[in-house]
Amino acid sequence: MGKKLIKIAAIYFLIGISFGLYMSIFHVFTLATVHVHINLLGWMSLAVAGILYTLFPHLTETKTAKVHFWMHNIGLPVMMFSIAMAILGVSPLFFPIATLGGAVTVIGIFCFGYNVLKNLENT
Repeated sequence: MGKKLIKIAAIYFLIGISFGLYMSIFHVFTLATVHVHINLLGWMSLAVAGILYTLFPHLTETKTAKVHFWMHNIGLPVMMFSIAMAILGVSPLFFPIATLGGAVTVIGIFCFGYNVLKNLENT
């Protein structure tokens, strides 16, 4: 699971940095929120989780690790797409969908935190 998260994080990094370059070239910063969240919750958070899961493989054996993996990787794309659509004015319906995606992501991240705090030995 650790290596999968690191690979997914690298994809988010490529997307986030490309998005940032696009904004810089065309001076269009309306979607800066999406850019920041892709880099922080996609690239950094998943990379750190992947590194921890690789360093401490017993953490991946828990149900909370699996819940974290799926909730983070389902909630985040839903949130990012919905925030972008809402900001671009496609439909106000995307605001509650973004909130739902964010809530799913947060629950997944809380599962990760719980897993680390409960299952990482104090040495």
